[in-house]
Amino acid sequence: MQYKEVEIINRLGLHARASAKFTKLANQFQSEVWLMRNNRRVNAKSIMGVMTLAARKNTMVGIETIGVDEIEAMTALVALVEDYFGEGE
Repeated sequence: MQYKEVEIINRLGLHARASAKFTKLANQFQSEVWLMRNNRRVNAKSIMGVMTLAARKNTMVGIETIGVDEIEAMTALVALVEDYFGEGE
């Protein structure tokens, strides 16, 4: 299992487009991927689950990956968040 806390840094937070990018990337891996915020844990492969976290800019979220490609999944998901979900800000 891999676990890391990351800060949502893009201007609009985990809005629909960012959530879609996150879940699309999570679904590329065999591992389970979970996203946590405020004692809530949701399946990160479900866009509805991710959006229910309502993570705005400057919110800390936990990412947990469990499975055969957990390290690769964690690396890719953290990179997506740190790249502002490809939104440039």
